[in-house]
Amino acid sequence: MNQKNQRVVLSSRPEEEATSECFSILEEELPDLKPGEIRVANQYLSVDAAIRTMLRGEGFHMQMNIGDTIFAGGVGRIVESEVDGWEVGRAVRGPLGAQSYATLPSEHLELVEESNLPLSVNLGVLGGSTGVTAWIGVKRVARPKPGDIFVVSAAAGAVGSVAGQIAKKEGAIVIGIAGGERKTNHLLQDLGFDHAIDYKSQNVRACLSSLAPQGVNVFFDNVGGEILDAVLDNLALRSRVIICGAVSQYNNMDDVRGPSSYLKLAERQSVMEGFAYFHYPESIETAEQELRAWLLEGSIKLAEEILDGVEKFPEALGFMFSGGNLGKLLVKVR
Repeated sequence: MNQKNQRVVLSSRPEEEATSECFSILEEELPDLKPGEIRVANQYLSVDAAIRTMLRGEGFHMQMNIGDTIFAGGVGRIVESEVDGWEVGRAVRGPLGAQSYATLPSEHLELVEESNLPLSVNLGVLGGSTGVTAWIGVKRVARPKPGDIFVVSAAAGAVGSVAGQIAKKEGAIVIGIAGGERKTNHLLQDLGFDHAIDYKSQNVRACLSSLAPQGVNVFFDNVGGEILDAVLDNLALRSRVIICGAVSQYNNMDDVRGPSSYLKLAERQSVMEGFAYFHYPESIETAEQELRAWLLEGSIKLAEEILDGVEKFPEALGFMFSGGNLGKLLVKVR
């Protein structure tokens, strides 16, 4: 191929927020394919909160070094192949990186099932770090019962919005915590949540006390910090606190704020448990099948916000950590 590859690389580690100075945009010739390799023209890249800890070299499942292409899950189409059975034109998903083309061994990729759904859903509702995480967190870890009060933080985000909808399907009463009227309206009007709390303009503790006077049975936490403490102060007896993420702390990894109300777990005979979707490999296929069926029948929804151009990947990271995005945040490469 005569095309050049544009890639976003880590040029310096962020001390706090990841600014544009931490990244460089390089343009390079594409390498020749080796036996067993695939070349993918990237179409969409996933912007995920976990990338923030990788930038600092502290990711618990992957770290990035200076000069590395910024990690990003992606979906695209094969444009060159040195592997039998992996034909040009097929859609694939994998760790494609923040670049316009990915060249990697076929064992790092998976073929994507073609359907009437947009290709981007393979990073959203059908993505491991998004919809599959929500499905496993709700159905394998939290296991809400009909009538349970189920609270989810970052409820208008990629994971939280799906987790809340799945909890509704399980018969729970769902309360979403999000920032701003645009997001709380989305939860109530578009996603069918029972209640929504705007943490920017409302007192979360007081709202939970009013909406759940008997306490919260399940808390699916994506935020940590003050919101986690507010929910711990409103737990029901024998409740479950599920730690999926802590987006409020990812810019503060040298001094992470732990919960000050953790003794409420003992007082309310409750448990706190963390998880990651890849700890449940036996459930991933089932999760994808059920999520796909729900998407096709229209019973589950996920908003997408898309920035155009691989060079916008650093901007997209900043947008996510400012809390600006609604639903799944993606970068469209082509």
